[in-house]
Amino acid sequence: MSAKFEISFEKTAEPSGGYAILLKASEAETAAGAKVVDPASVIARASKVAGFSAKLATALDIVAPEGSAAERIFVIGLGKPGSLATHDWLKVGGASASKIKNASSVTIFLDAPDVEVGPQQAADFALGMLLRAYSFDTYKTKKADEETAGKSRNEPTKVVIVTAAAREAAEIFKVSQAVAGGVNLARDLVNEPPNVLGPVEFAAKAKELEALGVEVEVLTEQEMQKLGMGALLGVAQGSVRPPRLAIMQWKGGKSGEKPVAFIGKGVVFDTGGISIKPAAGMEDMKGDMGGAAAVTGLMHVLAARKAAANVVGIIGLVENMPDGNAQRPGDIVTSMSGQTIEVINTDAEGRLVLCDALWYCNDRFKPKFMINLATLTGAILVALGNVHAGLFSNDDELSEQLTAAGLVTREKLWRMPMGKEYDKMIDSKFADMKNTGGRHAGSITAAHFLKRFVQDTPWAHLDIAGTAMGSPLDEINQSWGSGFGVRLLDELVRANYES
Repeated sequence: MSAKFEISFEKTAEPSGGYAILLKASEAETAAGAKVVDPASVIARASKVAGFSAKLATALDIVAPEGSAAERIFVIGLGKPGSLATHDWLKVGGASASKIKNASSVTIFLDAPDVEVGPQQAADFALGMLLRAYSFDTYKTKKADEETAGKSRNEPTKVVIVTAAAREAAEIFKVSQAVAGGVNLARDLVNEPPNVLGPVEFAAKAKELEALGVEVEVLTEQEMQKLGMGALLGVAQGSVRPPRLAIMQWKGGKSGEKPVAFIGKGVVFDTGGISIKPAAGMEDMKGDMGGAAAVTGLMHVLAARKAAANVVGIIGLVENMPDGNAQRPGDIVTSMSGQTIEVINTDAEGRLVLCDALWYCNDRFKPKFMINLATLTGAILVALGNVHAGLFSNDDELSEQLTAAGLVTREKLWRMPMGKEYDKMIDSKFADMKNTGGRHAGSITAAHFLKRFVQDTPWAHLDIAGTAMGSPLDEINQSWGSGFGVRLLDELVRANYES
């Protein structure tokens, strides 16, 4: 479902037709060693005419002069020399990929004067290309660009990245490919239409990770009934599509070492149930499984790059529908923990799915920590927009690690407050708790609901309602389903929990 690049790294190369891309820092010379054009006479003149100052990820398009080995030439800005961070290299790679379109071959001259380009920077650049190249066009019967170019959709664009660090970059790039594969898997899952991807089909997608060495179990409705998962099953009872709980294990760490655990909300479509949502925009609720998509994508990354860690991923998969058998406002359900829940609003269903999944994870695996991801509340969009995901936690160290990982990957988090005053808002007159505390502090009371099911285990809840789908497009993401959380959590594991 993604544009296909066949990327290789070389120390020296010359373009033989196709496109050529060169990098240029602000107030610096153009990359040398490429017999494409004379930098002094062509690029400098074109930059002056176009007002091109080489700001980060900007591009200058130059008509290839007669005698050039390339058909088309682009110069991509690097910004100020010495100021490039990891994410900047991703952005530059993405900006480069956006110019390639239907070229059959591309030569990229990565080494620019006054800019340090090591193997990690080269691999990050290539990762940015892979992330930008993603598109979800499975259900389009005509692809205009391909027809115009006369290029088969299965024919990859051959990309040669020229850099002095070619050999080392090619080795690191193997990890970059694993990361891109996980992010794009999460994007695919979020973008799939709801008539295609139900709970059973999603569980089958998780099962496919067995090819990478992930151990996958799928619990049926009957098995969850035996475990007492009344909260999760209550959400699913209005749908003709049966629920599933998928448990994924990657055992790359030391034998017997406690795992780290990630739990995802997988409501494959959310009508709101009896508390039905407005019709306008309801089609977006196919993305209400963004948390489960991120966990599945993360498990792909960890297995594909052979992470030296023991990791558990659990996803609760249901559909929330307003059938005659659907859960009603006022119902009281009993969770796996034994705690009872008064259902005030059937559209506050994600926390009912997660609470049983969290309890199951903690009871069975006794992990070092649990992190759950969920497109949980519209209230987090009111608070943070599409810029940050909400972070709620009972553990300062875990919160700091997550925040630091977000700064590296630019999947940014903002820690929200929690406290006894908020927790009291979900006390119920008729049960141990109710599933919503009302309009005020809606994201916080949702987090407190989940907190009642984690006991003393270090835990964090990421509310990704504003970032997993429909978030602003940028240099490395042009997809409605962003894959948010995959790179963030891979960085968390990589930086803190690999042996």
